[in-house]
Amino acid sequence: MYPTVQFIHSYWAYLVVLVLFVASINAIIGYASNKEYGATNFRIALFTLIISHIQLLIGIVLYFVAPYFQVLLEKGMGEVMGDSTLRLYIMEHPLMMIIALVLITIGYSKHKSKLTSKPKFKTLAIFYTLGLLVMLSRIPWSAWL
Repeated sequence: MYPTVQFIHSYWAYLVVLVLFVASINAIIGYASNKEYGATNFRIALFTLIISHIQLLIGIVLYFVAPYFQVLLEKGMGEVMGDSTLRLYIMEHPLMMIIALVLITIGYSKHKSKLTSKPKFKTLAIFYTLGLLVMLSRIPWSAWL
């Protein structure tokens, strides 16, 4: 089960990063050029939210079936914190991805309450870009590329 879930999580991550990047750029361009917020912009923001939440669900399953989790159970948190690879996979990556997802979710929720286009784009640009930066900061690049 672990190899299958890891495969799905790894390749879905490419989609998440790509779509989040597109959504961030779309929001920045919309804000900078005073575009009218339309149905396409809404769909991009919503699609980004949905696929990132799906990635979270896949990641939660992966967290509990991964061999790294067994190390945590067997050796404890002290051993995990002493090993940079284990710390990345067990603590840093999951925590930062959850923070990134919280930022994306807050941005999406807050943008819906705005009445005009410029504040909608501004809210999405801020929160989605912050989410993207947080996400990029803790991707395990050695395993990803």
